[in-house]
Amino acid sequence: MTSDRLQQQLEFIVEIDKLKHVIRRNYLVDSSRRENDGEHSWHIAIAAMILAEYSDEPVNLSRVIKMLLVHDIVEIDAGDTFAYDTDGHADKDVREQRAADRLFGLLPDDQAEELRELWDEFEALATAEARFARAVDMLMPMLHNYHSNGKGWRENGVVSDQVLNRQQQIGKASSALWEFGQTLVAQAIEEGALPSTDQ
Repeated sequence: MTSDRLQQQLEFIVEIDKLKHVIRRNYLVDSSRRENDGEHSWHIAIAAMILAEYSDEPVNLSRVIKMLLVHDIVEIDAGDTFAYDTDGHADKDVREQRAADRLFGLLPDDQAEELRELWDEFEALATAEARFARAVDMLMPMLHNYHSNGKGWRENGVVSDQVLNRQQQIGKASSALWEFGQTLVAQAIEEGALPSTDQ
């Protein structure tokens, strides 16, 4: 017989399996299919481990990784809002807050509080850890789009200025990664993977 605490924890673990069914707009780097949120969360957590040395401020890497593993759980209920969807962003915060209340609320109180704090911290961008986590979260779609020959960008009519304006948040955590991101955009334009705003 399982304790109430263990039962709550297991229910949460089973519930978040649904994250694997939330399909993102980005394609895998081989462009064979779109990635899901579960894959994205795993990939950016590994990326943060590898790229932590490029943070402009010292960060607690364990906290960054935890943030990245929980940051998209709310999309089980709220759905994935496409980065360049202005209408979708109008009620995104409300949808995600409601989802956070329900999903983290499945856990025992102490763990619900811990995971909710991590999610809130990521959203607020008020710490070095949150800023670096967001930088990695924003860098990965650029890599996916570049290596899939801009498939996601082109399908959605995204142009270079949109990418640069949105992704400049990277520079608030890592000048090196933002410099790389700008170079990547320039290469994508040159190779025809990303339409220039001027075209």
